[in-house]
Amino acid sequence: MKTRQLGSAGPDVSSIGLGCMGMSWGYAESQRTDSTSVEVIRTALDLGVTFLDTADIYGDGHNESLVGEALLGRRDEVVLATKMGLVVDDLATKRMHRDGSPAQVRRAVEASLKRLRTDVIDLYYLHRVDPAVPLEETWGALAELVAEGKVRHLGLSEVTAGEAARAHAVHPVTAIQSELSLWTRDALEGDDVVGWCAANGAAFVPFAPLGRGYLTGSIDTSTQFEDDDFRATNPRFSDAARAANQRIVDTVKDVARAHGATPAQVALAWVLARGEHVVPIPGTKRVGYLRENVAAVDVRLSPSDLDRLTGLPSAVGTRY
Repeated sequence: MKTRQLGSAGPDVSSIGLGCMGMSWGYAESQRTDSTSVEVIRTALDLGVTFLDTADIYGDGHNESLVGEALLGRRDEVVLATKMGLVVDDLATKRMHRDGSPAQVRRAVEASLKRLRTDVIDLYYLHRVDPAVPLEETWGALAELVAEGKVRHLGLSEVTAGEAARAHAVHPVTAIQSELSLWTRDALEGDDVVGWCAANGAAFVPFAPLGRGYLTGSIDTSTQFEDDDFRATNPRFSDAARAANQRIVDTVKDVARAHGATPAQVALAWVLARGEHVVPIPGTKRVGYLRENVAAVDVRLSPSDLDRLTGLPSAVGTRY
């Protein structure tokens, strides 16, 4: 497995990580089992994946506990990332609120350390900025955890470049995690968070780099989602949006055929080409898809391929 550095002062990690959210939260519950998820995580380690991503909110702690179980005896093989700043109000409806108070920082880190069965978190993200608490106050509390040895590095999720700069002035930002894929490019546009990361020695960690499964080519207008699946009510997965967005997938498939690759591998290769500081974390609940995703590091897209993919139209439908 090829590696990339997690920020200018961070550790080297596998060029492709593993997002564990879907093993506990967000997608069809009937398609996941804890035993299979543990197998996927351990197989990822066997394949050289050294960057795992979870959060306390995924399944209201379930995902962290699952990751902790999978890493028994193998904790030293990975750079482990988790998040705080969102609190579950109702697990069934996934209703939540933001809490960036210093008190919540303390409560959250102790609970995460216990569930993950570790004495230190390698990368601790603020999952969302709490508008009721000054960012500097939350970030200062997180920086105290670094000084105490409970956390090694700090990251932000879904922030603007301005917010990143405010945090960076208090304590170095090692990574920013936001959605980025061929059909979600917000982080490359506007204030260019991906560019801010490159200029300030931070890694950019894209979640949902496969468009929540759509860019794999396995979803079309006939696909039915379970009621508990996030995509069942997501505007971008409405019937009309899926029909309109098919042109994006058709181009990805065409490029994939030319390379003897899969659409998922081409979609990941495009994300990897956004910069050496970019480390995507595709999620999966199946070993077969894991192996496919990991192999994307060997797909080399030509400049004309990259231009063609970058020139694709914007996706129809908002992402939330």
